[in-house]
Amino acid sequence: MWALVRALSPVLGLSRRRPAAATTWAMAEASSAARPARRPKDVPRHVWARERRRSAGTGLAGPNTVYVQVVAAGSRDAGAAVYVFSEFNRYLFNCGEGTQRAMQEHKLKISHLDSIFLSRVAWANVGGLPGMILTLKAMGLQRCVFLGPPKLQNYLKAIRLFPGPLKRMDLAVQLHTEPEYKDETMTVYQIPLTGRPLAAEMMSPQSPGASSQGGNSPQGNTGPVSPRAAQQGLEEGKEKGSPKKTGDEQQCASRHSELVMAFLCKIHPKKGKFLAAKAQEMGLPVGTPAILPIITALKNGESITFEGRELFPEELCTPTDPGPVFIVLECPHEGFVDAVCENETFRRYQEGLPENQVALVIHMTPESVLRDSRYQQWLERFGPGTQHLVLNENSSAVHNPRSYKIQTQLNLIHPEIFPLLTTYHSKEEEAVCSVPIVRGECLLKYHFRPQQEWQRDAVTVCDHDAFVSEALELPDFQTRVKECKESLSVLPGNASAYPEIVFLGTGSAIPMKIRNVSSTLVNTSSTRSLLLDCGEGTFGQLCRHYGEQVDQVLCNIVAVFVSHMHTDHHSGLLNILMERRRAFAALGQPFSPLFLVAPEQIMPWLYEYHNHCEEILGDIKMITSQSLVKGCENTKPKAKWFVSSLLENYDLAEFQTCEVQHCKNAFACSMIHKSGWKVVYSGDTMPCMALVQMGKNATLLIHEATLEDGMEKEAIEKTHSTTSQAIQTGMKMNAEFIMLNHFSQRYAKIPLFSEDFSEKVGIAFDHMRVRFGDFSTIPKLIPPLKALFADDIVEMEERKEKRELRLLKETALFLDKLAGGENKEAPCQKRKEAKNHQELPSKKLKTVN
Repeated sequence: MWALVRALSPVLGLSRRRPAAATTWAMAEASSAARPARRPKDVPRHVWARERRRSAGTGLAGPNTVYVQVVAAGSRDAGAAVYVFSEFNRYLFNCGEGTQRAMQEHKLKISHLDSIFLSRVAWANVGGLPGMILTLKAMGLQRCVFLGPPKLQNYLKAIRLFPGPLKRMDLAVQLHTEPEYKDETMTVYQIPLTGRPLAAEMMSPQSPGASSQGGNSPQGNTGPVSPRAAQQGLEEGKEKGSPKKTGDEQQCASRHSELVMAFLCKIHPKKGKFLAAKAQEMGLPVGTPAILPIITALKNGESITFEGRELFPEELCTPTDPGPVFIVLECPHEGFVDAVCENETFRRYQEGLPENQVALVIHMTPESVLRDSRYQQWLERFGPGTQHLVLNENSSAVHNPRSYKIQTQLNLIHPEIFPLLTTYHSKEEEAVCSVPIVRGECLLKYHFRPQQEWQRDAVTVCDHDAFVSEALELPDFQTRVKECKESLSVLPGNASAYPEIVFLGTGSAIPMKIRNVSSTLVNTSSTRSLLLDCGEGTFGQLCRHYGEQVDQVLCNIVAVFVSHMHTDHHSGLLNILMERRRAFAALGQPFSPLFLVAPEQIMPWLYEYHNHCEEILGDIKMITSQSLVKGCENTKPKAKWFVSSLLENYDLAEFQTCEVQHCKNAFACSMIHKSGWKVVYSGDTMPCMALVQMGKNATLLIHEATLEDGMEKEAIEKTHSTTSQAIQTGMKMNAEFIMLNHFSQRYAKIPLFSEDFSEKVGIAFDHMRVRFGDFSTIPKLIPPLKALFADDIVEMEERKEKRELRLLKETALFLDKLAGGENKEAPCQKRKEAKNHQELPSKKLKTVN
């Protein structure tokens, strides 16, 4: 036996047993030499662990646990995205708007993402990337790897135009022309698919913007334009076919090319498990060092001779898991079906070879493609052992159950101000497939290891009755609601339905479980609406608020005001443009571009996206915020015509902007209706006199209140307002009513109330609907709101007390140091004075002499 150990030792790096003293010394020496370096503070823990595994050479042993999980099931409000987990790595396939919000709500760790795979550069797939990258940067990740079509490089270059940390993030792109992607979990092969563009009338309604050719764009722009030319053209009302080309025809061709990337993923093989009990029965030296070379050889698939007996791997080890294969495939419309069906790589995995058996195909395809006979035959060729998961708009999955829960509970307080949420249901009939398929649900899992199976334990559900019961069981909640309703019954009613303000996003920085980022819809009439800011996920919020009526609401939006260039205020704009274009087509209404009132600094970004990704400039008429500041009006005829047309559409007497104290080129706006009402929107700002002047005698002020009172220092650092500062601004301008919004993430459900709260102040919630007749009602909702969120308020107050105590201690320490310094200086000063006093007579004496 020991002869075998000695024979295999050089190969396997094993040494002979040493005396106890020598062993102890060697272990101490080895632990000293091999002691790992301390993890740098700026390197995330999972990144550090991965690098240590790679340096130890244990990276490709194959993970024990691997599963794919649906983040977004393809519904119109959420798009399609999947998350892949192993104990070594995390991946994301596609990142549309709302993906980050869903991942945070469902505790899918964003910070551990290693790579993001994009099947095509369309806003439905990449709209959530700017926010996601900013979050990864804030979490300490310095580098992220992206795989996708060539246009992905252009897109990542374009988003670097956004102000902030995006410019400093290392965004590496691995194209399909480079070697396959490989890490500790799997090898990924990119499969390029080139489709033929469809004419506009043949476009699938489930793939808006899937083709930018054939008249799908309202005005057929044919070439790239410069930011200056684009801005002038938009301001002066020129047709988009006329801008001069830059001469780079290759850029134009790359924008129009129809290229989608499919991903074939091979999970690394996992060695079989050594059957220790059976080995012991066969008389092998289990539990001794001699067993180690035997285990290693058998798990590597080698037979070995022990005491004259030949041992085979299949006798003492479970079978090796060759590593499952799965495919992520987007087929946007019928123009790609031939490319999919004729692809040679896919065919190799349809021949029935055991090593090429595909466990799962994830189809991001509309029903029109699923119905195609060619596509159905292609599905059949995978055989019965392959599972098929379909993600498209026929999914009715709820992706943000916390939002539905809170809205259901708020609805108990006031059903009109807090209407119940709904969902958008596709009108397209489901395809009948010749092979079994599984329809996507949010958080649905398919496990590859340890066992291949579906798992529905985590699938999201919305239980309306459970949400109601939970609220009714809260202490004092029912009593406060009853008292509130009794007090409201004596208030005079106001029948005026418009203007109506719908808060779509009332949080700041990044989307939260309950509060989305900035966006407010102002319905001036039954046929006209205006958006104040348009953060990521604004369209999804509209879907959840209006359901089947969302297309009509999109057609009603004639203008969008973007206050400034921070990502959380404008990254939902492009989706609004594309879905609005689709809505006009669906309702059979003639298309008309919307007015974009925004800082002129937005134009380079829109130009880059238009030239390199998808055509969008035909959807907007640009009015720069700078040109609406009083005294700085644009006098060009076309620009003046745009402004007068804007006013006429909304029946406004005035639409004005002013620069506020936030980042550079940040603006607030004010609109005065011909009937006399005035709505003022602050955007993001510190207390600002220009805003007070512009907002004099406002009917409604919508003002940011990012931070609570007592955090004035932080508010100055971040150039935001505290609750009392926002209220004081409203008081100074003599506003009839003040609605606070744009709350920090620390106030997920409700902000802390300040002493300045009065009968003229309300708190905004996502999906809250406010009319001027509700001004007297809103303050009376505060007692039931406090009862509903009592635990959260207590927790926030405790945090505030701890923070104040910490500040008191810091102040006391500072004063002690200051006092200590003065005490040290005092004796020195006295000695110096005494010395001067002694020297003075002698100087006088010398003078006399």
